Amino acid sequence: MLEVRAPRGRRRLAPIRLAVAGAMLLAVATPAAPAAHAAPADDIRINEVVTTGGVDDSVELFNKGAAAVDLSGWVLKDDDASHTFTVPAGTTLAPGAARAFAVAAAFGLGSADKARLYLPGGSTLVDSFSWSAHSAPSWSRCPDGTGAFGKAALTLGAPNDCGSGGGTNPVSWPGGGSVTTADGSDVFGEDLSGLYQEGSVLWAAQNSGTLWRLVRDGSGGWRPDTANGWTSGKSLRYPGGSGSPDGEAVTLTAAGAAGGAYVATERNGDASGTSRLSVLRYEVATGSGGTLTATKEWNLTAGLPAVGSNLGFEAITWIPDTTLVAAGFKDESTGAAYDPNRYGAHTGGVFLLGVEGTGAVHAYVLQDSGTATRVATVASGMAGVMELQWEPQAARLWVVCDDTCGGLHKTMKIGGAGTFAATASYQRPSGMPDLNNEGFAVAGADECVAGAKPVYWSDDSNTSGHALRRGTIVC
Repeated sequence: MLEVRAPRGRRRLAPIRLAVAGAMLLAVATPAAPAAHAAPADDIRINEVVTTGGVDDSVELFNKGAAAVDLSGWVLKDDDASHTFTVPAGTTLAPGAARAFAVAAAFGLGSADKARLYLPGGSTLVDSFSWSAHSAPSWSRCPDGTGAFGKAALTLGAPNDCGSGGGTNPVSWPGGGSVTTADGSDVFGEDLSGLYQEGSVLWAAQNSGTLWRLVRDGSGGWRPDTANGWTSGKSLRYPGGSGSPDGEAVTLTAAGAAGGAYVATERNGDASGTSRLSVLRYEVATGSGGTLTATKEWNLTAGLPAVGSNLGFEAITWIPDTTLVAAGFKDESTGAAYDPNRYGAHTGGVFLLGVEGTGAVHAYVLQDSGTATRVATVASGMAGVMELQWEPQAARLWVVCDDTCGGLHKTMKIGGAGTFAATASYQRPSGMPDLNNEGFAVAGADECVAGAKPVYWSDDSNTSGHALRRGTIVC
């Protein structure tokens, strides 16, 4: 039944909501997993609570046990027993995994409130957590599932930020301090976002729903390709030819441009107030028209924490299956080592997607059938993720924030536990102003000269009439 209600006493001010059955977060399609069981209730714990900020009121549950648990019908409540959220049927939680649920449609979480977890039926209490001030941005249990709650970075669906990761203290940029412009004056205007370098081509996604194919300008920079309709970039459309996808990031697979370009989008520009967190595939190796219509869309919105329509996917990169298997990458949907054969026909790798509003990185297998399976969630430890780049030469993942974080860059690698962990944190180059850099691209090993190679940034604000800048890192 629909119910219109205003915020209760001590609740933060918010628009009146329609209270409907809440949608489960962080679950898209999951392959066959170890059989769930009716585990002891204390295997499941409230692990993180978010009450304010850019993410809807949310409660994360964690399985500290050794077997998957069926959460179907479990109940979440705040301090009012009449306010309930029921976990949807078919929901399981693998051992050592976390899953967040947006409860805002069922009830609000106030500055002095509590989150309570019950077995199906809502009468047997399993766990609870009370607080006297809003999360800033998160109330998190450290260690996961067993420790005490404290204020921490928002990490819904990922391991909590307990301050024990590597690379927490930023050091100087691992390359030259000099940064130069890498485009002509006012070529792109504002909103140039994600970058991906493919040899002598630099692909660039623009928020206005445009994809650019850039070629070298002969002086260390880039200019729009003037062949095959690329002069002013190409307009993006959803499958069927409708809409205006807000292109935030772009990447290719091992097949290169011939295998299609994959664009991460956070909304349809024709409905800009609604989140639509999708990955779109485009044929970019053929055709001379000015419009690209997606051949496929993987809409991942329902499986992720709810964020504002302009706080969604900002970053995308792709890592080959062979690399992940060799590193012992853990598939969090099964709790075992990642096995590509479980997923049928797909791109031969895993896509990593960064979210601006949560700072989380989510890893997905995007199957040719249109199914998407999340196999990992990684907490970046940053306020937002604006770009991701996998650097094969160093077997490391670059995680980039813009001026929200002062231009912070982190690197991550797959550790002995099969999960991504921070290995270093870098300040922006000394010659780089604190720009709104939403894109970052790393040159290949073939461009190493005297131990250094180029990297490029895209400035969403087009500061001083330039959207592209060039620097270096050590090879």
